[in-house]
Amino acid sequence: MALFAPCVFPLLKSTSDPSLPYSLFSSKKGVNLGFQKLKTRRLHRDTRTKAVDFTMFSQIPVIGDLIASALSGGIALSMLRLWEETAKRGVFDQKTNRKLVHISIGLVFMLCWPMFSSGHQGAILAALIPGLNIIKMLLLGLGIWKDDATVKSMSRFGDHRELLKGPLYYALTITYACAVYWRYSPISIGLICNLCAGDGLADIVGRRFGKQKLPYNRNKSFAGSIAMATAGFVASIGFLHYFSLFGYIQVSSKVVLGFLFMSLAAALVESHPLSSELDDNLTVPLTSVLVGSLVI
Repeated sequence: MALFAPCVFPLLKSTSDPSLPYSLFSSKKGVNLGFQKLKTRRLHRDTRTKAVDFTMFSQIPVIGDLIASALSGGIALSMLRLWEETAKRGVFDQKTNRKLVHISIGLVFMLCWPMFSSGHQGAILAALIPGLNIIKMLLLGLGIWKDDATVKSMSRFGDHRELLKGPLYYALTITYACAVYWRYSPISIGLICNLCAGDGLADIVGRRFGKQKLPYNRNKSFAGSIAMATAGFVASIGFLHYFSLFGYIQVSSKVVLGFLFMSLAAALVESHPLSSELDDNLTVPLTSVLVGSLVI
């Protein structure tokens, strides 16, 4: 937990965003009243006494973002090293270890988003972390770079060419969600949660409890699909509340309902035989973005 302590630092910057008074204290008709603005100013003064902006460690905000990149990149790398060690020692079977990587990396990285400054600069510098992983997957998948531990922890059968499919799509998805939608959009939350928590738990639960197969795909089970929809939805709600604590996004019934539709649609598409042919790390994110854009 100590690793995530820096995540509290950006509270000042996020709450000092000029747009936040209109999102945090707006009336039902969308009109801000005078006392609401006064309440906002008091909130800002209270916040200054309780938190320190992460970028205030440097007079230049970009330096603070570079520090945030180093910290969040180090956390993500530590997670990868952990799963590489479990793969080496055979703590879990190959498929389970791979799915644990799949579940944890994206979610842990998203926990670190509040460390970055607001605006495009923070989004782009944060996106560089999974962006570098795209290059790594290409080098490993093409056989240019040899790293047996990484290949074993991320592939189904230990073939380095597998990294050019699922793991590469995974890195592309996280980079896209970070650079394009960032922490202010419910779509980025639903996208990553359905990909990581949803798709990851679907495989683990399906292999253990998936005796009842789906009529249209004998390789998928009711248990796995239900687990995917549930995990993606619950994780999305959790991150929605997490980002709302920093004032990045508002909790509303519309967003919650949108997450439900996104998770159900992602689970349905993941269970279709087409996802096995193309790769669910590609079809699940595409479905989440499409449905999220329509319903949220």
